[in-house]
Amino acid sequence: MAYNNGNQKKKFAPEDEFEDRTVHINRVAKVVKGGRRFSFAAIVVVGDGKGMVGVGKGKAAEVPEAIRKGNEKARRDMVKIPIVNETIPHEIIGRYGASKVVLKPASAGTGIIAGGTVRAIIETAGIPNILSKIIGSRNPHNVVKATLNGLTNLSTKEEFARRLGKSIDEVGK
Repeated sequence: MAYNNGNQKKKFAPEDEFEDRTVHINRVAKVVKGGRRFSFAAIVVVGDGKGMVGVGKGKAAEVPEAIRKGNEKARRDMVKIPIVNETIPHEIIGRYGASKVVLKPASAGTGIIAGGTVRAIIETAGIPNILSKIIGSRNPHNVVKATLNGLTNLSTKEEFARRLGKSIDEVGK
């Protein structure tokens, strides 16, 4: 078996398996003696539509290169989101910095009620019915991290019962 000593690139799943969305592109300037040097920062969300989602930030001199870097980072840092009956198992508030994102389960047929930044994460994760609200700062960096914080802290009834050391019947509804 060959080991990766850090010099080889990681092997990712085939390109067509994941859906990626560019959430935000920011032009940043560094002031130097001769004027300003511009570069770009891109926030990219990658998901498989079946509960796996990742977020990455890439910075480069050109936009396509920044998006590519963000895409690679997002694929490396993917997390599994529990989906129950085409929605999330329970209501949760994700927090990061001055941003809060409230995520609520929704009945079938509701669709995705979410702002652009949250919507990108929810759609790529493959959650068809959910309600959300951004409270506080709407900075895309913070909103993305707050949404991911909320989604990663979700737990199913089985996980909750296991954590308490009880059966699912003892935990109840």
